[in-house]
Amino acid sequence: MRCEDAHVAAVTDDLRTRTDVVAALRSSVRGVVDDSTRRRAEYSTDASNYRVVPQVVVFPRDPDDVQAALAVARDAGVPITSRGGGTSVAGNAVGTGVVLDFSRHVNRILAIDPEAATARIEPGVVMASLQKAAAPHGLRFGPDPSTQARATLGGMIGNNACGPRAVAYGRTADNVLALDVVDGTGRRFTAGAGSLDPVPGLAELVRGNLDVIRTELGRFGRQVSGYSLEHLLPERGADLAKALVGTEGTVGTLLEATVRLVPVAAAPVLVVLGYPDMPSAADAVPALLAHAPLAIEGMDSRLVDVVRRVRGASAVPDLPPGAGWLMVEVGGASLEVAMDAARALAADAGTTAVAVFPPGPSATAMWRIREDGAGLGGRTPSGAQAWPGFEDSAVPPERLGAYLRELEALMASHQVDGLAYGHFGDGCVHLRLDIPLERSGDPLRAFMTDAAHLVASHGGSMSGEHGDGRARSELLPVMYSERAISLFGQFKALLDPRDLLNPGILVRPAALDADLRRPAARPLLATTGFSFAHDAGDLTTAVHRCVGVGKCRADNTAAGGFMCPSYLATKDEKDSTRGRARVLQEMANGSLVSRGWSSPEVHDALDLCLSCKACSSDCPAGVDMAQYKSEVLHQTYRRRLRPRTHYALGWLPRWARLVTSSRALATIANAVLSVRPIAKAVLAGGGMDTRREMVTFAPEPFRAWVRRSGADQVTVTGRAADHASAPRTGDVAPEVPRPPVLLWTDSFSDALSPSVARAAVTVLRDAGYEVLVPDHQVCCGLTWISTGQLDGARAQLTHLLEVLGPFAVNGIPIVGLEPSCTAVLRSDLLDLLPDDPRAAAVARETRTLAELLTAPAPIGPGDRWQVPDLSDVTAVVQPHCHHYSVMTWNADRALLTDAGASFSALAGCCGLAGNFGMEKGHYDVSVAVAENSLLPALRAAEPGDLYLADGFSCRTQGEQLAGAEGIHLAELLASRITAD
Repeated sequence: MRCEDAHVAAVTDDLRTRTDVVAALRSSVRGVVDDSTRRRAEYSTDASNYRVVPQVVVFPRDPDDVQAALAVARDAGVPITSRGGGTSVAGNAVGTGVVLDFSRHVNRILAIDPEAATARIEPGVVMASLQKAAAPHGLRFGPDPSTQARATLGGMIGNNACGPRAVAYGRTADNVLALDVVDGTGRRFTAGAGSLDPVPGLAELVRGNLDVIRTELGRFGRQVSGYSLEHLLPERGADLAKALVGTEGTVGTLLEATVRLVPVAAAPVLVVLGYPDMPSAADAVPALLAHAPLAIEGMDSRLVDVVRRVRGASAVPDLPPGAGWLMVEVGGASLEVAMDAARALAADAGTTAVAVFPPGPSATAMWRIREDGAGLGGRTPSGAQAWPGFEDSAVPPERLGAYLRELEALMASHQVDGLAYGHFGDGCVHLRLDIPLERSGDPLRAFMTDAAHLVASHGGSMSGEHGDGRARSELLPVMYSERAISLFGQFKALLDPRDLLNPGILVRPAALDADLRRPAARPLLATTGFSFAHDAGDLTTAVHRCVGVGKCRADNTAAGGFMCPSYLATKDEKDSTRGRARVLQEMANGSLVSRGWSSPEVHDALDLCLSCKACSSDCPAGVDMAQYKSEVLHQTYRRRLRPRTHYALGWLPRWARLVTSSRALATIANAVLSVRPIAKAVLAGGGMDTRREMVTFAPEPFRAWVRRSGADQVTVTGRAADHASAPRTGDVAPEVPRPPVLLWTDSFSDALSPSVARAAVTVLRDAGYEVLVPDHQVCCGLTWISTGQLDGARAQLTHLLEVLGPFAVNGIPIVGLEPSCTAVLRSDLLDLLPDDPRAAAVARETRTLAELLTAPAPIGPGDRWQVPDLSDVTAVVQPHCHHYSVMTWNADRALLTDAGASFSALAGCCGLAGNFGMEKGHYDVSVAVAENSLLPALRAAEPGDLYLADGFSCRTQGEQLAGAEGIHLAELLASRITAD
């Protein structure tokens, strides 16, 4: 048989097998069985470097469904991989056969026993959910990895996760009491302490290898690599449950677990200690351990520099001097006791660079930096992509300083860099490295091999909490003797003799450089470029920013985040930022998703993306899915007929300018569209949902108001030079010119909400500014960008630069009123027109109203403008997603606080998101997103409470879904100025 014929026959056999398996699963499992190309693309990788395409993904509804799926796979001889949140960094949660996703349905907290301090849970329970359920009882699960907001307990049990507070509470293995499992033979049993009988032959295997187990395994707390068979020793209680923790799904499938809970620390205090470098910080750890801290975390100063650069200096509390820090948490029965403990610990820290943070915003901010380490560390200081693999090595804490010094030398010899951080109290180091994976896995193999020998020389473990997976299993012989490796194989054979459970991991491992995702992404489409300057205009580089940490799967609103609204509404991986990135990665390499930009899998994945841009700030890796969606739409429909909504909503500024060009036309349009049957017909004709309301056009847009009666309040100008030399400070008396500010009225503020622009004039004049208005109405192209009409967007922005550019170049501030449009000038403008120096000037000078008003801009000798008294105001505030993600909402928060207002600032998108919520097919998701935060808050508001929302979409959503009439910050401030 020719090679070509053999290949075709093999592919045909694989397809036939997959078809048979899928059919059998669908007849046996009540949950969803999905073998679509898009779904397989989403699950082809986790948070690791590896790409392994499954045959089918199953979402079991309950443990019975799990057993049914396992039976089908065993009968067909198809591999089985269990998956929770998919946050594995070692490639533990990808496989070639059946992937079982427990997170969708098998995620119940079955019971919490406060007296026994235990919980019974299903494997798909997200750890943060268990913490929330246990908190009313004053309890929590001890180990808490940084991914706890999306990591499942099943995954934590599979990898023996630890987290910062494992130094006090131990690893997951130390907190597991019993496991209900099904092994590779189909045998179901409960594993616990005291008996090895559930696995025939296991007791004999242990007795025959006591010397190996006692001398090679369990030598220090973070020795996670391999199987932790030390728990089977008689002196350790013959605890089969603990031995199964960390087996990475290779010997059993978890159905239920009973875990131990611990008391919540009463008053944790964070001590931050500065040192000259990371090894010096590590040297101090042994002395600090004597104080019984709750956590000791190490953090490279360069990691903090990344946070300052990406999120602004305000995101980082004032830290003591140093190039490496230890974050040490201590507890106590009261805050006073904890503070005493903190002072005692600091005295033994070997440094005078000390900062103490009691519970509060600063401590929370520090922990957020630490939690985002995996994503923030995904880029080196030079901007290069950094990869996992050598992610969580560990050595005994007393060896940590010496190990880090030798590790730095090893990195230098391989010419790689990375930002170190981790659980220094346990000797565990997290490190992602800029190994050049674009072409080959050879550099990865070379470094990992040398690194394994370095770790072993310090008596350490290649894995300190994430398991070995595909990344490190091949290197286990560097750490262990031949007898130990043989013992692992014999243990696996007792429970999974056919090697169907997560094969290629731990026993008979796959090569560490096989199935690497990035080298396989030889760009099919990258040569076509990327319209945004993001990632140097390279599509493949851009989409591979997503390394899979999965923060987009968490409910970030609890911490004030906005990502990812559609996933929160659907709980479907396809609607997460990560899921979309995975499909785009498959499009870029062209193998699984093979029709390029027009692939239905791509458009399905992006369909429910709201383009809210929250991922651009909330995603630690800086993925901007809104830009990727714009690019896909741009490339798909370039020079082609577009969907109707691209013309109806994408060209909305044109239609609004046309309709409001005369008062009569606007009046007629509003009257006609107020007739509901006509409005529904127009909505349907434009591809919009007929449950929506039509917008109301302003009979007198702002530009008309300026011509009619605004001359005494604003200066219409086409020249910046006339105002460039005006003093920026001074008395407001007529003989002393006011400092100029350019009020840019976007299309929404001009034609749909001109009251906002008029109110802004009142506020700016009251603040002492000369208000300039350009003599040309200019658009930022936002609606062109969101519908992927990027050539049109560039044309709009080029015209904008011609009008606004001279003012910005002359240092005159530009105030934007619509947050999404203002955000374009601060972000997308630079990416779409990166070579125009005027773009940088406009981005630099563009302000929100609150940013301008809270900046030090005196209006008289030594005076600052006083914000009106808002102490009688109680408001529900919906920050616009683009405002939050691009400009941050800090200035608005400060202004309202200084004014004395009582307000609740919501987290999460309103759900309308410009054209998204208007389009047919999106209404239900738009409402579901609004139910995350906005609608419950509006329903809970008291009579007389205000709904404050700067975004036109946010105000529209509140009015249409809750009957709440929203006002802009400018309108609120102007109402008080006018009243005074």
